[in-house]
Formats: sequence, C-alpha cells, structure tokens
Amino acid sequence: MKEVFNIGVLGCAHIAARSVVPAIIELSDNFKLIGIASRSREKAVDFASRFQTKAFEGYQTLLDLFELQAVYIPLPNAMHTEWVEYALNRGLHVLVEKSLASDYQDVIRLNELARQKKLTLVENFQFRFHNQLDYIKELIDKGSIGELRCLRSSFGFPCLPDKNDIRYQKSLGGGALLDAGAYPLKMAQILLGPDIEVKAANLNYATDKEVDIWGGAYVKQKHGALFGELAFGFDHYYQCNIELWGSKGKIYTNRIFTANDAYEPIIELETKSGKETIKLPADHHFKNMLMHFYELITQQEDLEEEYRQNINQARLIQELIFKANE
Repeated sequence: MKEVFNIGVLGCAHIAARSVVPAIIELSDNFKLIGIASRSREKAVDFASRFQTKAFEGYQTLLDLFELQAVYIPLPNAMHTEWVEYALNRGLHVLVEKSLASDYQDVIRLNELARQKKLTLVENFQFRFHNQLDYIKELIDKGSIGELRCLRSSFGFPCLPDKNDIRYQKSLGGGALLDAGAYPLKMAQILLGPDIEVKAANLNYATDKEVDIWGGAYVKQKHGALFGELAFGFDHYYQCNIELWGSKGKIYTNRIFTANDAYEPIIELETKSGKETIKLPADHHFKNMLMHFYELITQQEDLEEEYRQNINQARLIQELIFKANE
C-alpha cells in the first residue's frame, strides 16, 4: 500500500489556489492536504474553506504540526529562504515556487541542508513535466531538425493590473528576472545542458518601479558551440514560446510554460519538406510535478540531481544580474 504524505501550504497565492492545491487534492492516493497557513487568520480561513481543509494563523503554527511531512511554499521570493530553512530543520520535504531564493549563497546553503537531512527540495518549474517538452526532446534526439544550432525563448506579459503586486516590490524579491525570466533560463539548461554561462545580459527598470521590468540574456555552452537567446518582461505583448533552430529544420511552440490541463499544445515542425503542425494531447503538468515530488520523497533517488539543478539555476541568475550591471 502506498504511503500518503501529509502536506501543508504556506500562503494564499493565486498559483496555489488556481493550480497546485486542486492538484494536491486530486492526488489523494499520494497526498493529504492538512492545512493552509497565512499571517492573516481571515485570509487563512477564507482560503482553507474553499478547499475544505484547516486554517492556520501564522506559518510556524502549521510547520510545527507533528503529523506534517511535506510543505508547499508559494510565498514571495524574499520570504523563501527563512521558511524553506525552517521547514527543512523540522524534517519536512519542501516544494517551493520559483525562484527558490533571492540570493545564490542562500540557495547553496539550503540545498546543502536538504542534502545533510536527506530531504527533498524541489523548485517548482512545472513545465518540466508536460508532454510537449518530452515530445520536443524526442524530435531533437531523432534528428528531425538535424543538429541543434541555437535556442530562442521568450516569456513576457502585459503590465500587472495591481500596482502593489508583490512582483513590483523589491523588498519581497520582485522583478521580472526572478519571475518571468526564470523560465527561459531554466529551459536553456534543459535543452543546452547545465554547463552554460551568461555571456551578456540586460535588465531594464521603469522610472516608477524599484525592480527590473524587462530584460534578456545571451547564454552559451562553456564547452560547446550552442547558444541561447532569452527574453522576458512584465510590460510586453504576451509571449510564451520556444524556437529551436537546427541545421535541417526548426521547432516552434507558443505555450511552452503555461499550458493548462485542458490545452492541447501545438508544435510546429518546419523542414525543407514543408511545415507540419502537430497537436498533442492535453496534459496536467502540475499533477505530474507533484508526482515527481512524491517519487523523490518515497524513492530517495535523484535527490542530488535536483539539488544540482536548484543551485545551477541560482548561479545563472546571479551571472545574469552581474552581466547586466557591468
């Protein structure tokens, strides 16, 4: 009989309500949602009532529960380090929204702590677990576009409607890089390999904001010829795409990061034979991501790979910031 893990949620973020908490509830053979915590009792009660679970006032109150085994943390970026560390020290497995922390050294320290305690620490990039990414990898591996030459990826959207949105607040770890920019940067590692570096970067600030609003980067393999051109932003015409250009063709799709569970992704494969449009079945990458989290907890395999990915992502974010400020 499979073990069911007691999981709690810190915070009432939109992504938790819309995607992750419903997925946790659907995976009742794997997880039992035992509570949702907020600094505001009123918010906690309102949020918890929507999902028929228990409300906790204060994050520590939930994390100190004896029966808790895992936690999902969708708090603002600047709060991740404190509460990931607290959870790990309580012996809890942690799923945390990207970006894992606002500081590279904090990410190294948190992953070392998880390693010492043999705990799972996953940074939530759910697109890793969607069937369209697997299909794209298969096209590359079987030579559908010849030899891969470069990657281009963009993720950006129009101005956020709430001027007080946490993503506009420097003190909470806001900014386009740690939010939208983290996605194409992660994608570059998946398809170009982890051994890449930021060779050039740009971060732009609006006069009425204290965080970066848009930017981009040029990344290149340290020991290879492949490179990637990445772009992101908060005040853009919506883009959520990836283009892979090869010696004999091109792959393109326009919902690589945000395909919901009802969306049927469309892959465009273009070669000298013409353009082929391939429709894939819908997939539930949030449930797939939670199952990956579950398997890491139960099997204790590939934990080192997850730690490595977490640290490498933070390294590249730091490099991008450094290059943009040169």
